[in-house]
Amino acid sequence: MKRRSTPSKQAILNILHSAQQALNQETIEQEVKGTMDRVTVYRILNRFCEEGHVHKIVSDDGKSYFALCHNCEEKKHRHNHFHFRCLKCQKVECLQEEVAINVPSGYQIENVNCLLTGYCKACA
Repeated sequence: MKRRSTPSKQAILNILHSAQQALNQETIEQEVKGTMDRVTVYRILNRFCEEGHVHKIVSDDGKSYFALCHNCEEKKHRHNHFHFRCLKCQKVECLQEEVAINVPSGYQIENVNCLLTGYCKACA
């Protein structure tokens, strides 16, 4: 079922499109302050995840970050790549190299969520 586009959805999508990194919900809420509440932002971000437009990165700091999906084919939603969080500037970004993991026979991997922490190029 195709969902309708709303001004709220479009606003959040525009924020994610213009971001050069994954954003946490608090950052997105600051961007839309006064136009929608926290629950609406939360609902839209989770709907985007369900629909495959955005993927969620759960960081070691306990926050969830959201990034637009790139290179995902129709009906083949994949996120088998590492994420990196800089300990200095706190930037969270997707590293585009795919992860190859060998698992025991009989297991099937659907999604990989790996987070590396350290210092980004700018902070190193």
